[in-house]
Amino acid sequence: QVELVESGGGSVQAGGSLRLSCVAGGYIVGTLSMGWFRQAPGKEREGVAAMAKDGSTSYGDSVKGRFTISKDNDKNILYLQMNNLKVDDTAMYYCAADPWVASGTEPLVKRGYDFGYWGQGTQVTVSS
Repeated sequence: QVELVESGGGSVQAGGSLRLSCVAGGYIVGTLSMGWFRQAPGKEREGVAAMAKDGSTSYGDSVKGRFTISKDNDKNILYLQMNNLKVDDTAMYYCAADPWVASGTEPLVKRGYDFGYWGQGTQVTVSS
């Protein structure tokens, strides 16, 4: 069982930055493939960033160059550094993890359906 708790969301003006954190309980993050996904009201869930167990990363097209995913294995935390935030980044952000998912032909960020464990989400609101 993997327990995921997100934090770090909030309200920020366009151009600002936030860092999201996801604490993983029950597993060592180094043994998990993990990712960040988001969903805005009325929209489908979207992959934001993902990191496979082998350390390879993938990003959604809309956040490339602005967001960075990283892990702190000592603290057992997954991070999402979000810079130059835009109004369109407003959404509920979810952390996801799975010990059995690995990198493959399709970028992990597009494979949200493969993740078996999800957090409750943290809200990010970007205003103009």
